[in-house]
Amino acid sequence: MFKGLKTTAVGLTTAAIMAGAAYANPYEEYAGTTLIVNFPAHPHYNAAMKVLPEFTKETGIEVEVDQLPYLKMRERQTLELAQDEGEYDLISYVVFSKADYVFADQLENLAKYFMNPKLADPNYDAGDLIDGYVENIGVAGGFKGYLPGPTGSLFGIPFGSETSVLAYRKDIFEKHGIPTPETYDQLLDAACKIPELEPGMGGMASRAASGHQASHAFLLHLAPLGGRVFDDAWNPIINNAAGVEAANALKSIVDCGPEGAMSFGPSEAANAFATGQAAMFMDSIAFMPGFEDPERSQVAGKVGYAMHPKGVRRGSQTGGFGIGIPKNAENKEAAFLLMQWLTSKKGDLMVAMEGGNPSRFSTYQDAGLNEKYPFAATFGEALKYADPDWRPIIPVWGKINADIGTTMSKVLTEDLDIQEALDGVAERTRAVMDDAGYYTWQ
Repeated sequence: MFKGLKTTAVGLTTAAIMAGAAYANPYEEYAGTTLIVNFPAHPHYNAAMKVLPEFTKETGIEVEVDQLPYLKMRERQTLELAQDEGEYDLISYVVFSKADYVFADQLENLAKYFMNPKLADPNYDAGDLIDGYVENIGVAGGFKGYLPGPTGSLFGIPFGSETSVLAYRKDIFEKHGIPTPETYDQLLDAACKIPELEPGMGGMASRAASGHQASHAFLLHLAPLGGRVFDDAWNPIINNAAGVEAANALKSIVDCGPEGAMSFGPSEAANAFATGQAAMFMDSIAFMPGFEDPERSQVAGKVGYAMHPKGVRRGSQTGGFGIGIPKNAENKEAAFLLMQWLTSKKGDLMVAMEGGNPSRFSTYQDAGLNEKYPFAATFGEALKYADPDWRPIIPVWGKINADIGTTMSKVLTEDLDIQEALDGVAERTRAVMDDAGYYTWQ
């Protein structure tokens, strides 16, 4: 006890005021610190860059950003995180890097920061963060190793996370009396009917390029159509009836798509929709604000938005980016303060108003956001069905994902028999999983 301190109600109140005054500015200790962060060249992070000066103004903490294309970002991080002392204090990572970084013990477990009363904002309201995003981008060590559960821990916070929604040409659908697709049957019917009704226009623009893009496009349909890559015992089931149906769906979409569809990545597919070459686009919410920008889009004001259509169930994708603190970072506590500020209710709304992807339910409910971006309400509704397990986030996923993507590209471009193709993927996937030890306990 402090010498001479009277333990009266007044004395306790005085002590509390003194203690409160000591920590009235939680950033004071870190003012003058310069954080070096690694962000991707991505619409969400472009929006975040616009609000960073406000963080520095409020906290006195400077931020230097090394912004790279996300594939180059991964290459750079792979080198940086392996060093004894790293250059980065805070990194953004794409979702499938979570397994690699956590498994290699390269990201800080965030528990000790949220337990620290000098750092953790009591008004942060973590329960307001979108569940599917947190589970997908931030948690590791629980069910299946990459989902929540009694053994799970938090290693990152969603920031630039995404789900899938459907954008469609309201004018084209109204002109021909086509209903807004609520089911996969309606989606596929519209995708191949529109080219007949509107010569020169594709039905839906989709990813399809060989490798990750073709794999992503296939998995986008696999989950809502009732499929998974594995069962709960890690047996590959990608080649069951649901897998075949998903591959057929993707092939129909690409065959009825705009010119050049077989080589599309997400940006090319979005551009095809924005320039009027396709009547539908189903992918990340990250692209949707651009469709309403007359300087970037020829279809601004003509676009409707709907939830990812239902197959056996609703199951929109989760993905995109989160932020975490490297184990070898120099300024970990200050980095946590930046992470917390960016993903707070105030920070999340500021970034969203600049065109970023909200990470909080409350942001999607904000009247100002809905006035600026009328599609926000649809996105918020879609999040109820965001599936954190639509693809497995395990350390060997990169190899499996590449095989799926290469094989699906052959299905799309060479008419490879779908059942035969998926049987081959399942067989090779089992071998990869066996080598990695996933069947040790069976």
